[in-house]
Amino acid sequence: MGASDPVVERETQKKEEEGGGGGGGGEEEEEEVRDVEKGEVVVEEKVVDSNSNVNINNINDEQRGFNASMMQTLNPTNPLRIVINGGRRVTAPRIATPPPSQPSRQAPRIATPPPSQPSRPRSISTSPPAPTPTPQQASRTTLNSKKYTNKISLFLFVLHMILAIGLVGFLVFKGIQGLILASESIKRKEKRVLKYLLPQVEAASLLSISLSFSWQKAVRVWPKFMVHFILWSSFFLSLSAGILLICFQKPATDGVGVCFIAFAIGNGLYACWVSQRIGFCCKVLIISLQPVSKFSDLNQPTYWMLGTGFLWMSFWILAVIGALNFYFPPLIIIALVLSLAWTTEVMRNVVNLTVCRVISLYYILGMQSSTQFCFQRALTQNLGSACLGSLFVPTIEALRIVARGLNLLEGEDEFMFSCAHCCLRIMESIFRCGNGWAYVQIAAYGKGFVQASQDTWALFERQEMEPIVDSDITSSICFLTGVCSGCICVIVTAAWTAKVHQPFTATISLLTFIIGYLMTRIAMALPQACVSCYYVCYAENPDNRLFDSTIKDRLSLMKAGRDIVVPTPRVPHRFRET
Repeated sequence: MGASDPVVERETQKKEEEGGGGGGGGEEEEEEVRDVEKGEVVVEEKVVDSNSNVNINNINDEQRGFNASMMQTLNPTNPLRIVINGGRRVTAPRIATPPPSQPSRQAPRIATPPPSQPSRPRSISTSPPAPTPTPQQASRTTLNSKKYTNKISLFLFVLHMILAIGLVGFLVFKGIQGLILASESIKRKEKRVLKYLLPQVEAASLLSISLSFSWQKAVRVWPKFMVHFILWSSFFLSLSAGILLICFQKPATDGVGVCFIAFAIGNGLYACWVSQRIGFCCKVLIISLQPVSKFSDLNQPTYWMLGTGFLWMSFWILAVIGALNFYFPPLIIIALVLSLAWTTEVMRNVVNLTVCRVISLYYILGMQSSTQFCFQRALTQNLGSACLGSLFVPTIEALRIVARGLNLLEGEDEFMFSCAHCCLRIMESIFRCGNGWAYVQIAAYGKGFVQASQDTWALFERQEMEPIVDSDITSSICFLTGVCSGCICVIVTAAWTAKVHQPFTATISLLTFIIGYLMTRIAMALPQACVSCYYVCYAENPDNRLFDSTIKDRLSLMKAGRDIVVPTPRVPHRFRET
């Protein structure tokens, strides 16, 4: 074929490169999605796209044709032609004179380029820039972060667990030693504790596990009814527990009973105050729980954490019994209670992070990720953030509620309420650096706790969603669900203990309330995580097709002043100016 053969070969090669480049891109994208699902890191190394390679080859052919045409116009004795021939010997075969039988085929290949493309050969001197990654590619790379977050908090929690396990083991040994080698009085005391305290506490643990799954299942099946039911059942159950304890007419039970009644009064006032928010809360809860049906194993982390919690509490109560046979029993029991609270709160946040990872990937990428890999990620990379959040979020939210309550009591003492506004402003600033909404970005992007809190609140401010998230009562509903379980455990065990050994009634009531509350909060982490993902993922991308107009309509009503909602206490504008 002569001079036309290289042209055909180059075109065939270009088509093969185009076909190969397209197939490779699809495989890379599929592998990338698979890695995100498993929680693995994906590193994309794309230097030049296949289409860019084809364009560069075309430009090289045109440049060679242009150089050949320029050299043919030069005199063979011209020094410039001699220099070019000496410096670029590789071009000599391409400018060879074609056979006389095919002059017409070679002429078009060495013709000068049109005047509109004189600058194209000069652009080949610079290497083409690497393609800019799309936001989806960048987000996938970030979603696969494997770095450990909040390593100092993780180290402190691991150190705490080592000390707690050592203390519990030592106290269990002291309890056994007291039963075997101690004096008769100590033996009688410990036997009495084992007989009249241990069965009630173990029964309360089993009862709280049953109640936790019942509450979670009921909230998922009948969310609208359960929101009303939890708000008012927590009021009646806490009031009933307080009245029951007062009826025993003992100083210890009277003190505990008064605390329950005071909480019941505040709970009733809160239920009346948030009655106008219930409708929107139920609507968001129904929508946010819809993706749960797509993941059949989403409750497996809850099963593991509740089982682990039951085993730990069984040893923990034996350590409490052993502390009675050691120095400073009240201080040791308080330390054991604080350790138990932090440990179970970390368990709850592990479930929270797992569910947030699964649901957020569903919203961000539209994919169904593996619950097992998300659970492993929560127990490894994100465990430090769970430990840090478990320490500070309950404290920050409790102080924020107190500051808001003080600002509701307007009076004439300008100095006192200026201090209240100042405290609220401080708590609002702290809340930006540490809040429960941060778990979504911790689970999705592997951020640290403080950075995730700040970024999440910045998203809410950008979408003007602060009034909506401030008025959300989902976290309160989950909290009151734990209170309901705790009060049920108190009613059952207090009546049981008063019948068999009344002096232990107040102690057992407090222990069983703590156990019932903590175990139920672990199970209720699932609906709370779903609602958090709904708000945070919407604030990140409101145009996502998985979201409807619920939040957008709510914002429109609030801006138009047609949404009748009791405002959440915030810092007045005159106190925001420095």
